[in-house]
Amino acid sequence: MIRNTLLAIFFSCHLLQTAFSQQMSSVAPPLSPQESIATMKIQPGYSLVPVLTEPHIHEPSAIAWDGNGRMYVVEMRTYMQDIDGNDQLTPTSRVSRHEDTDGDGVYDKHTVFADNLVLPRMVLPLLDRVIIRETNTLDLKSYQDTDGDGVADKVELWHEGGNRGGNLEHQPSGLVWNLDNWLYTTYSRHRYRFTGGEVIREPLPHGSGQWGLTHDDEGRLFYSTAGGENPAMDFQRPIIYGQISLPGEQAPGFREVFPIDDVPDVQGGLGRVRKDNSLNRFTGCCGQSIFRGTGLPNDFAGDLIIPEPVGRLIRRANVINDEGRIIVDNAYDKQEFIASTDPNFRPVNSATGPDGCLYLVDMYRGIIQEGNWVRPGSYLRGVVQKYELEKNIGRGRIYRVDHTSTKRGQLPKMLDETPQQLVAHLSHANGWWRSEAQKLIILHGDRSVLPQLRDLLTSSDQPLARLHALWTLEGLAGTSPSLLLAAMQDADPRVRSAAIRIAEPELATEPGYAPALAKLAKDSSPDVKIQLILSLGRGGHAQAAELTDAIVKANGDNLAISKIAESLTSRLASMEAERKKLAELRRRNKVLAESVIRGKTIYSTLCVTCHAVNGKGQPSPDHPGVMLAPPLVGSARVLGHKERLARILLHGLIGPVDQKDYTAGLMLPMKANDDRWIADVATYIRNEWGNQAPLIEADDIARIRSATEKRLGPWSLRELQKYDPPAANRSAWKLTSSDNLGNVSNAIDGKASSRWDTGRTQRPGMWFQIELPEAIRVMSLILDSSGSSLDYPRGYTVQLSNDGKAWSDPVAQGNGDSKITTIEIDQEQPARFIRITQTGSSNSKYWSIHELQIKGFAAGELEETVSLAEVLGNMDRQQLAQQARSIGKAERGEALFKSNTLSCVKCHDAKNKKPIGPDLSIRRDEVTDVFLVDSVLEPSKVIHKDYKQEQVLTIDGLAVTGFVIQEDDQQITVREPAGGKEIKILQDDVDLRRKSDLSAMPAGLVNQLENQQQFLDLIRYLMEIRK
Repeated sequence: MIRNTLLAIFFSCHLLQTAFSQQMSSVAPPLSPQESIATMKIQPGYSLVPVLTEPHIHEPSAIAWDGNGRMYVVEMRTYMQDIDGNDQLTPTSRVSRHEDTDGDGVYDKHTVFADNLVLPRMVLPLLDRVIIRETNTLDLKSYQDTDGDGVADKVELWHEGGNRGGNLEHQPSGLVWNLDNWLYTTYSRHRYRFTGGEVIREPLPHGSGQWGLTHDDEGRLFYSTAGGENPAMDFQRPIIYGQISLPGEQAPGFREVFPIDDVPDVQGGLGRVRKDNSLNRFTGCCGQSIFRGTGLPNDFAGDLIIPEPVGRLIRRANVINDEGRIIVDNAYDKQEFIASTDPNFRPVNSATGPDGCLYLVDMYRGIIQEGNWVRPGSYLRGVVQKYELEKNIGRGRIYRVDHTSTKRGQLPKMLDETPQQLVAHLSHANGWWRSEAQKLIILHGDRSVLPQLRDLLTSSDQPLARLHALWTLEGLAGTSPSLLLAAMQDADPRVRSAAIRIAEPELATEPGYAPALAKLAKDSSPDVKIQLILSLGRGGHAQAAELTDAIVKANGDNLAISKIAESLTSRLASMEAERKKLAELRRRNKVLAESVIRGKTIYSTLCVTCHAVNGKGQPSPDHPGVMLAPPLVGSARVLGHKERLARILLHGLIGPVDQKDYTAGLMLPMKANDDRWIADVATYIRNEWGNQAPLIEADDIARIRSATEKRLGPWSLRELQKYDPPAANRSAWKLTSSDNLGNVSNAIDGKASSRWDTGRTQRPGMWFQIELPEAIRVMSLILDSSGSSLDYPRGYTVQLSNDGKAWSDPVAQGNGDSKITTIEIDQEQPARFIRITQTGSSNSKYWSIHELQIKGFAAGELEETVSLAEVLGNMDRQQLAQQARSIGKAERGEALFKSNTLSCVKCHDAKNKKPIGPDLSIRRDEVTDVFLVDSVLEPSKVIHKDYKQEQVLTIDGLAVTGFVIQEDDQQITVREPAGGKEIKILQDDVDLRRKSDLSAMPAGLVNQLENQQQFLDLIRYLMEIRK
């Protein structure tokens, strides 16, 4: 029925732009704005007014107004211009500016404010400039119109954030100036603030959201995620206190939607549609906003507006405060605020405008999902092609929501007003005016308004005016303990809570707050008590635990108080322990500390399966007394030269370790991950559990990856031994130094109690030199100053020479930070002379060496070995299959198949309830003798359809590869193949999912075999077991 109605409208349509005539679906044709409105079911009393449409805007995705009420529209003009999303990053998108010059509510003056952009995604008007961020970058740029023509002619870097990768649907959005004077975005674990003429960035404990971000009158942020199908999240308390959610925060059935269209173009497939093809739950929720205006009925104020472009609808949700627990609930019973049958109605954003009305951004297009989800063969691509949705592009509408009672407010002229005039707007009934005035006052930086603000705080009869006055004072550094103490006694709990939060940094150090805190702990408002709990904990107050416990006991029946206190206490304890450890790491090496932080996330998600949380190895569940994997604590492989550890991580490890077999058998290669990922996890395990070893950089991994790119299969320790040789014989060394030459021999006399030292405090230019009897490839130097633990080199460079005259450029440089300084050398050229030169200084400490060791090997010993996998890989597969038939022994092959060393049975055991490889005993027509040889030597060449891995990337940069074994609205469960660990990932944390073209069986497993005959035996056994 809907299709016939649309076709009828299409054939009578006379308003469509002729420019679009060649780009139009014949099944779901685009309509004019008025015709599209006619397809909508809108709640009684409300109506839509198109205020800005094509051809003035194309592909609008976000809007914002400046202090004079001019609208800035983000136009993603290259978004999905064909079904494959080709050329999306071409810099032809823009931010346009629009004005209503005659006051009729329709924008009639248009300029291209910023052009030639790469899919802009944030826009924030300030006092004299507009801040914009584009896709694939975390940079924020300032655009200024210096000559008043409505076009930016001055562009500057406002904040340098660096590059940002990932799918464009899963990159930060928002850039909201919140009540607390911080700027927030989605996805990011940090926030921004403009202060003292510069932008500062502060870390957050949690990142959230996807497309769109909003705040209410109290500064409470509301996030959403389309990928996680969650329309409202992380709104209980400010995100600076971490992710706080409470049971029942969404009313029963809140995620169910009630559209009226019947085009099932949903990424989730048939599981997300009803029998009538309508969407059954949120799946594209985005662009949410809290209505803070005056142009709609009073009961609309504070409601949450959620666009759902896949369902072609707008949800209106009541926001309810239930004794401190915030609950969102559909304002209508099994209905939506607005729903449309027009397949091209794609609402992607919403906002409260300067006139007090609600505005909706309609991208108005056929296809809404990005190309990653419309790949060939996907369910979604079939639906898109059926309705020819990819043909409807290049349009866009901005609607104003009116009510029969609507009275539009006047347009502002705040950019023309003084800070003194702006103060009056902090009392405005429209929340947009209050927030804009606060922002502009702070940007002016004129502290002469402080008396006005203090007067407003103490004398206004409007709680929200007092709230904005308080936060504006905070933004101008105009608060004091006495002012905040007074605000803590305000009649309104919102002001009292804000005063607690602003005082938070000083609660632990300012004794004058003590009586007020005791009183606030008994406050009548649950919100005040919750804020007190959060601020005491975050502020590090000495009595935080005692006061929190008292509040919880006195409010035992309050779910919000008890749950928030419980989560905060647990989080603070773990954070404190981690803080102390990281502080020590940062003292030693800030770059190393940051790498350890990233590496810990990777290790705790993946590596713990076999190596355990404590790094000592996980006991085998099937073999008592046997471990799944070797310990990493004190491991020579971990603490030794990075050349060996990097090779293990890149290509994997097989065979016995320290004469022991482990039931996990093979350590899988990690080369599918990027260089930074591998460097971080390597640095983490080298500096955890009491381990201490130098930082490994991404450049180190890249170099070693390149050097071993032809390597096929995992390494054995026998092959890798040369990369971390034993200490060299010191008997024939000749030593010289710049200082205290007579004591140089003490550095190699084998006595920890004796030492060579400089005899004076450390200064640049001091040096220590070793002459070896023959040239070696130097791998590492170990400078042990344990007997004088603070006499390590404050800075050093290392140079090499063959004659002691012509010296190389520095082959290593850095600084010592503990009693043992290990210096790893990457230079492959052999050398006889080694010189260590001091580059740092100390006003009180000598440079001392109690024991010096050098690890290296003679020239020519470092040639890469050719593995068995490489030998077999170069042989004819047909010939190998024939040899297996003729001389292979199945009984010997069976022993190999079932051995712990080879671990084949671990993955291919038909009795295993969680297999990660196909049952090889089942005969299949495609499995020939040659196919078996191919499958063992090149397992990724053909992957069984039931055993294809998927890679899940999270917003934190974590990559998990394995089998998706379970998925629901909340999380994905991935079983990683190495240890079978089931990793649960919240849908809200998913950045990107993609099929992996790598088999769970790594290439080169045959390197565990001793020779070609064993390979033939194994293949013969596989030939025989097929039924």
